[in-house]
Amino acid sequence: MSRVVVVGAGLGGLAAAARLAALGHRVTVCEAAPTVGGKLGVIEREGFVFDTGPSLLTLPGLLTDLFDDTGGPADLAVTPVDPACAYRFADGTEMLLPHDGAQIPAAIDAALGHGAGESWRRLHERSRRLWDLVAEPVLRQPVSLTRLARMSIWPADLRAVAPWRTIDGLGRGACTDPRLRMWLNRYATYSGSDPRRTPSVLAVTAFVEQEFGAWYVPGGLRRIVEALDRRCGDLGVEIRTGTTVDELLMTGRRVSGVRCADREIPADAVVSDADATLLYGRLIDRAPTRITRALRRTPRSMAGFVMLLGLSGRVPGAAHRIYFPDDYDAEFDAIFGPDPRPVVDPTVYVHAPDDPALRPDEDSEGWFVLVNTPAHDPARGVDWDSDGVAARYADRVLDVLAERGVNVRPRLRFTEIITPADLERRTGAPGGAIYGTASHGPRAALRRPANRSPVPGLFLVGGSAHPGGGIPLVLMSAEIVAGLIGPAGTTPASSAGRRAATGPARRAQRRSTRS
Repeated sequence: MSRVVVVGAGLGGLAAAARLAALGHRVTVCEAAPTVGGKLGVIEREGFVFDTGPSLLTLPGLLTDLFDDTGGPADLAVTPVDPACAYRFADGTEMLLPHDGAQIPAAIDAALGHGAGESWRRLHERSRRLWDLVAEPVLRQPVSLTRLARMSIWPADLRAVAPWRTIDGLGRGACTDPRLRMWLNRYATYSGSDPRRTPSVLAVTAFVEQEFGAWYVPGGLRRIVEALDRRCGDLGVEIRTGTTVDELLMTGRRVSGVRCADREIPADAVVSDADATLLYGRLIDRAPTRITRALRRTPRSMAGFVMLLGLSGRVPGAAHRIYFPDDYDAEFDAIFGPDPRPVVDPTVYVHAPDDPALRPDEDSEGWFVLVNTPAHDPARGVDWDSDGVAARYADRVLDVLAERGVNVRPRLRFTEIITPADLERRTGAPGGAIYGTASHGPRAALRRPANRSPVPGLFLVGGSAHPGGGIPLVLMSAEIVAGLIGPAGTTPASSAGRRAATGPARRAQRRSTRS
């Protein structure tokens, strides 16, 4: 049995810990916060319960794989979200996205006019081709230049991936209705990026949500963390909360453990679920120069400004709602431009779950409100801790909602604000850039740090590493790392180790990507 230390008990860290423990390793997880979960957090106030991280689940088959591979099904209900989302455009048009992908073209026609649904169907089929090309060979495998280069050998594959084309460019070529292009561009923000700079291959995000559906866990997505915490306990994983890792120990050039305050924990391998910038910038003495230089040059993702609203009364409507501005480009200019600043007229996302477990009574509802913002960076003039900034911006967001027909001020019981600076303190993500690095440029897939570090004995999981942020990709990163380390008693990355570690997941791959 080998010893593995996992730094961070976010979703990626817990998933990796469970997989590695199931493979026979003795696993210790060190988490600085008093609770596990990382960005999948929860806040309770006056009987309201709010998820503070992701609120929508896609590819739930990946969760099934994780629990099946580590001991059996979890006691975790997953239910479809229907409608998946309600969109309101600046001209007042409203579009409901059904859970059933077969009904989406008709829903688009009903909202945007005849023909819009057909143009979206054609784009969806193009995205299917992209998904077939990248799902297994790219997203569920370690980063490989050789594997990516193979796509350039076959002209049809290269044309499909089109690394030179952006999501915005794809939409301009495929969608005549500007509202449809705005909707497509929204999916770039799922990776914290600007659609005008994001490779079109990330349009698979829209394909996945619409092909395989949007899902929810009753009681909130925090239930995923709770189930995974229990599974880790069943497998003998030792989880130490309130334990900050100050430094990675080195024996020669190899990682050999971690130091927490005045205590050292030896390890044969260390798995980091910390942000890659924090890992290479603070935790490793003499980190590889090329990695630290690359991280400095790679732009941060956008951050988020969150408002948790406790409301009196309940208003029927979709659980997920997006209110678009008139000028979507202005939002990305404000966030990623040379003079970053809070967006004056932002897109507003609202999660209003109809879940009795999350409200104090039947005459109340809690809203999670999210606005995309630049990261906390006082050196560049974005200081979310500056006196009054957060309160003034929260007031502005409420004004924007009212201007778009949703005035909640008369119903407000309380507002709790989480700024990018708060997110940085809570999650360790620099500047509150919770998606890690922005997926900008044709080489975006190569810019995220690899799951196997060039520092021997060190591996990376989580949203700042390959393949990226969001629940499905983070679960994939944990699966990749388990495959690289392999079962206890094998040499990391040996062929035998990879086969033993990833065999169940490979057999379940078809099921995972269809549900």
